[in-house]
Amino acid sequence: MKEVAGQFWKTKRLHELNQQEWELLCDGCAQCCRIKYCDENTEEISITPVACGLLDIPSCRCTSYENRLELVDSCVKITPENVGELHWLPTTCAYRLVAEGKDLLDWHPLVSGDRFQMDKQGISAKGHVVSERDVNPEDLEYRAVKWVR
Repeated sequence: MKEVAGQFWKTKRLHELNQQEWELLCDGCAQCCRIKYCDENTEEISITPVACGLLDIPSCRCTSYENRLELVDSCVKITPENVGELHWLPTTCAYRLVAEGKDLLDWHPLVSGDRFQMDKQGISAKGHVVSERDVNPEDLEYRAVKWVR
């Protein structure tokens, strides 16, 4: 495992990050795990309060992170190449912030030193979503709301 240097997100571009730095940059909010719909005519994104069935909601962690792309057709791997196109990422997303040349927010685990700070502030998906395993698939679209960025 490589050593991670201080505030690496301030000195490196996203494509310069090693795998460990890339993973550390994720704040773990799990907002990207919420099921989304895109209107084919307007391309407007709607988001549901329903999370992917692989998400362990209490921990905001994927239960099959290494295999998620094979297990979930709609799972999107966030990369330095596509982060700028993923307009559905919340404005608080560290990948989005760094891609836009902004600094991480005070509650981010790399800044605050506290992985649970975002939970305390209501930023993570924890407490705001239910698992798709607990929802009738026919009801998903009716739960969608306009995505506010």
